[in-house]
Amino acid sequence: MRKPRDFDSELQALTDKAKALRTKKQGQLGELVIATGADALTIEQLAGALLDAVGADAARKEAWRKSGAAFFRGDGARARKGAGRNASGASPDGSSAQSSAGEGRAA
Repeated sequence: MRKPRDFDSELQALTDKAKALRTKKQGQLGELVIATGADALTIEQLAGALLDAVGADAARKEAWRKSGAAFFRGDGARARKGAGRNASGASPDGSSAQSSAGEGRAA
């Protein structure tokens, strides 16, 4: 005879796993904010920049993706220069950051 499944314990395990994944993602986002230097911005400035990024057109998002990829390849200085131009409105390059060694701090 088959052993009956314990749906409650399976659901609890899935809930715990989802919570762990959310916590990990939050920590990684915090590390990225620190690695890019965006932690120097006020919370209002950072929120405004992120809101603008969400509503950006596809061409700007692609430029930001390229800049971010350059950052993770180790071309961080060049990518940060692009971020400065973006702040003044002269370039669609987005900010980029260095890969953090995992300081474990959340934003």
